[in-house]
Amino acid sequence: MQAEPRKSLVGEEYEVEVGPVAHGGHCVARTSEGQVLFVRHALPGERVVARVTEGEEGARFLRADAVTVLDASKDRIDEPCPFAGPGRCGGCDWQHAKPGAQRRLKADVIAEQLQHLAGLTPEEAGWDGTVLPAEGDKVPAGQVPAWRTRVQYAVTADGRAGLRRHRSHEVEPIDHCMIAAEGVSELGIEKRVWTGMDSVEAIAATGSQDRQVILTPKPGARLPLVELDRPVSVLRVDERSGGVHRVHGRPFVRERADGRTHRVGNGGFWQVHPKAADTLVTAVMQGLLPRKGDMALDLYCGVGLFAGALADRVGDQGAVLGIESGKRAVEDARHNLADFERVRIEQGKVEAVLPRTGISEVDLIVLDPPRAGAGRKTVQHLASLGARRIAYVACDPAALARDLGYFRDGGYRVRTLRAFDLFPMTHHVECVAILEPADKGA
Repeated sequence: MQAEPRKSLVGEEYEVEVGPVAHGGHCVARTSEGQVLFVRHALPGERVVARVTEGEEGARFLRADAVTVLDASKDRIDEPCPFAGPGRCGGCDWQHAKPGAQRRLKADVIAEQLQHLAGLTPEEAGWDGTVLPAEGDKVPAGQVPAWRTRVQYAVTADGRAGLRRHRSHEVEPIDHCMIAAEGVSELGIEKRVWTGMDSVEAIAATGSQDRQVILTPKPGARLPLVELDRPVSVLRVDERSGGVHRVHGRPFVRERADGRTHRVGNGGFWQVHPKAADTLVTAVMQGLLPRKGDMALDLYCGVGLFAGALADRVGDQGAVLGIESGKRAVEDARHNLADFERVRIEQGKVEAVLPRTGISEVDLIVLDPPRAGAGRKTVQHLASLGARRIAYVACDPAALARDLGYFRDGGYRVRTLRAFDLFPMTHHVECVAILEPADKGA
């Protein structure tokens, strides 16, 4: 006998006391029946009316938006962005919180994930409990730093550029994104019609005047003639292969960090905040303290940001091996690091390539894995290499905490942890953890 479908609760409203922040840009509350609500557009300690956006009777939790604030937190402000708020653009999570409060919320999430997934207190992780703003990002409440150097606009059926609503394919048309960097805003993407396009990604390089637009057409659509307010190179995404092809201009942008220029092709990965690359290189190198002659690994190395910084510091007697899965990123890394004789870049997944190298010991390791983290098997392998120090760069505190637990099982402890607010107005946060053998100095 088929079970009766459970009743949808979408649209139901509950008056709730808002509890602590949770990982993902929302806070936790409970209905009077005890059902968990993940509430966006709320702040801890508030009393709000929450309207359900996802979920059904008997579900483990419901998702909801705070549509009326009955008792506001002292950290609440009016959203500076006219496109923010319940049911609107999903690009930002904390427009309604003062900048300092946003960083405290991120710190609370990091602390909770460290405790829950790694059993670590901030003190045990060598962390002072703060999330540091990037240089130039300390702005008064009601102002928004314009930091996002890469913006992927979705396109409505009638060709208007916008951003997707939270957990939705629906598009919120916009005429300006407040967190977009000046180099993106000055292109004027939102002012023109993008007939036949599924998405338009705009990239404004840091340290050069390079501007790039990547078009993803709808099936069978012809590319428009791209005429924007600034010179740009244009690339297109192939609808069949997903590959990126040059239409006109350079197929890459030039990014600048750690005193070096890096070629980044076909919309490849580069830190989105203009200060992020230098901030993270500085934190990693201060934590590792490379020595002349060191052997180092740079895993998930992208276009070679950390590999180049390591090579600079370990000198002609040292060596660096980078591993990266993306074919174009590997080509760029080899180009970017061509002046270092003792740097090698291998293409493939870290878990597959690293065992094949035959490397049994190294001095230093940097890993900057994707959002899912490195995972138990890779961490176990890294812990077996006896590195003097390991730098773990993480964009997801849950994945970081899980992997720190695996490193502990492999005989490593966290020496220091630093957290940086490189994604203001969103729930994302970047961390750099420095690890060393647990028995060091014991």
